[in-house]
Amino acid sequence: MSDRIVKIDLVVHRIVLIGCLNLLLLCVMASCSQEQKTTVGLNHQSILFDKQSLALIQKEYKNIPLFNESIQEAMRQVEQEIANGIEVPVPQDLAGGYTHERHKLNYLTMQKAGNLFMITGNEKYAVYIHDMLLQYAKLFPTLSLHPSEKSYTRGKLFWQSLNDANWMVYTSQAYDCIYDWLNEEQKENLEKNLFRPYADFLSVENPQFFNRIHNHSTWACAGVGMMGLVMKDEELIQRALYGLEIDTLAVGVKDNDGGSILAPGQNRAGFLAQMDMLFSPDGFYAEGPYYQRYAIYPFVVFAASLENARPDLKIFEHRENILAKAVYALVNLADSDGEFYPINDAQKGMSYYSRELVSAVDIVYHFAGQNPELLSIAEKQEKVLLDATGFSVAQAITQGKAKPFIPKSLELRDGADGSEGGVGILRMNHSGGDINAVLKYTAQGMGHGHYDKLSYSLYENGDEVLQDYGVARFVNIEQKDGGGYLKENKTFSKQTIAHNTLVVDQNTNYGGKIDKANLHHSDRFFFDKNRSDIQIASAKDVNAYEGVAMQRTICLVADSLFEKPLVIDLFDVRAVESHSYDLPYYYFGQILSSNSNYKTNATLQPMGEKNGYQHIWEEGRSDQLPSNTKMTWMQDYKFYSWTAVTGDGDEFLLGRIGANDPHHNLRSDPMFMLRRQAKNAVFASVLESHGQYSPVSEFSTNAFSMVDNISITFQSEEFIALSIRHTGGSELRLVVCRLDNGTDTTHEIEIDAEKLVWTGPYYYQVK
Repeated sequence: MSDRIVKIDLVVHRIVLIGCLNLLLLCVMASCSQEQKTTVGLNHQSILFDKQSLALIQKEYKNIPLFNESIQEAMRQVEQEIANGIEVPVPQDLAGGYTHERHKLNYLTMQKAGNLFMITGNEKYAVYIHDMLLQYAKLFPTLSLHPSEKSYTRGKLFWQSLNDANWMVYTSQAYDCIYDWLNEEQKENLEKNLFRPYADFLSVENPQFFNRIHNHSTWACAGVGMMGLVMKDEELIQRALYGLEIDTLAVGVKDNDGGSILAPGQNRAGFLAQMDMLFSPDGFYAEGPYYQRYAIYPFVVFAASLENARPDLKIFEHRENILAKAVYALVNLADSDGEFYPINDAQKGMSYYSRELVSAVDIVYHFAGQNPELLSIAEKQEKVLLDATGFSVAQAITQGKAKPFIPKSLELRDGADGSEGGVGILRMNHSGGDINAVLKYTAQGMGHGHYDKLSYSLYENGDEVLQDYGVARFVNIEQKDGGGYLKENKTFSKQTIAHNTLVVDQNTNYGGKIDKANLHHSDRFFFDKNRSDIQIASAKDVNAYEGVAMQRTICLVADSLFEKPLVIDLFDVRAVESHSYDLPYYYFGQILSSNSNYKTNATLQPMGEKNGYQHIWEEGRSDQLPSNTKMTWMQDYKFYSWTAVTGDGDEFLLGRIGANDPHHNLRSDPMFMLRRQAKNAVFASVLESHGQYSPVSEFSTNAFSMVDNISITFQSEEFIALSIRHTGGSELRLVVCRLDNGTDTTHEIEIDAEKLVWTGPYYYQVK
């Protein structure tokens, strides 16, 4: 009996062992099928590769360090998501919320997985994309509009259609990569149940979204057009390029910021219209660099797709290479750390290290001239696209073709024809780094524009010295109103008082009316970057305040008398009647000294009740000012001294942002301000960066200003002359023509019995 039991046990053990071996074999086979590799070819017109470039990449990518490193990083990210499993949740959250971020991560991962499949041939990446798209194909037909009603055009997967267009732009690239791998039945299922209805939703079902001249529509056109190229759907391609043919479309409809989407009678739309109307001839984008960074991705990636699939369009030659100009404008709209100047609605810290600029640099290098200076930016970015453009950049870097990109002073015009003002960027190097000043005299910038005519900001070595506040928003941080714009963006950040520019009667430019602001712009007066000792920009505005003409001149001057370049600010205002003028400056750091004998307030009160003043605590005030008011502060262990011409009746105020802000949505940054009651006024000041402090040795060097005195030595209807005296007795003279008296004719004035003769809009001399 016992022998029989032993035999039965042996049989059972054998059966179990055989079963385990078979199970193990199945697992290995399954694993092998997941890891199965093939050499991917091209049997369709890809929007990312051609046959030659793909074959070269597949053969050589491991020999190109930057490209291979980018491949490895993408593998780590995609492998992690594959291990986590596919999740396609029912939409619920705003930006920053779980479902929003999940769908965003899905499309970013699918795009990378597609590139990896094409290059490595590992089919698990194709399987992952297809399985993900199957889930979306099941979900999409069941979706109504997103439950949030915050947007003027609600999306399906996301709270606004803009993000749905993002999904389409990235997913079209993933679909392109697995297109030949899929069978016809699989493609028909995805196109019928997901891609075509999604493209229709973004376009014909949302004309107020699709037919705009705005970054929202740029994304929509790119998504619809790129998917149309992959699907060979000519109707979608034409729709993307030229817009919807609806003459009365969207007239009078308002966007989230109150701006009119289309003016009466305007019916140009589509991708080509976006290229024609959103950029100036210099490549400056109407909404400013932050949104230019966001919009540049759909512009260049759709253009690259068209260049690959429809080379006859010669899209990169359109409008005299406007897309290349736009990318060069962007990299020039950054400080020495690569961070974009926070003009208009802009979150600080955004830079050319963003994924959008990685794409823009690679694509423009590959398709628009192969400028070796772009390669040095790509080296700093330390990553490239996983397609033919990224390989081209990485290969050129390996071959040693990179040349340094050295930003210089430049002016960028605004407006489609370049007639709507612009931005003047002044740059000077010194032994310790660089100083650059940004004078803004643009058009309004549509709904994302700020009421900050003739504002300026200052930077040293990438650090803000005089700041533009930027936007009151915490992007994708759900605790702050779902990551959206905070109400303080309208009540403070957009207001004139929030910027380093003149405020008249404590009111905002144009009364804070966007429709009125969109009708006007500031104008350039002159811009000169051709001298090594002075870089100067001057601009004017006559519409921001009724009956008030403003002219501001900002210049950097370099002389051996001073350790670093000086910044001269000459703000000339003339009016029909008397007004109260406020000129604020927002700085950082610790006040060290001031000669204004201001009194600090024991009890804090807001500076006003509206137009942004309600958000500024008044911390101190002085109404007895000397002929020169001076303040010195320390920031980042560097000293800064501001000296201004002042007089009887002027007031000097100290303030800090944060009043009437119960949820702490605003930063508590400091500011100071000159106030003057007058009809006509000239605000003249000099800002000097000097010396440094070492917290280790506890020694300071050059801690005191070398500006002994500044004064207005001449003033007439035609000219203003400013004198800056060094503590050693030497003098810098600057004479600026007022308003339209800036022709190239010969000018002559007399100062202290000395005749000054020159040609042009300004005169500069060291005496």
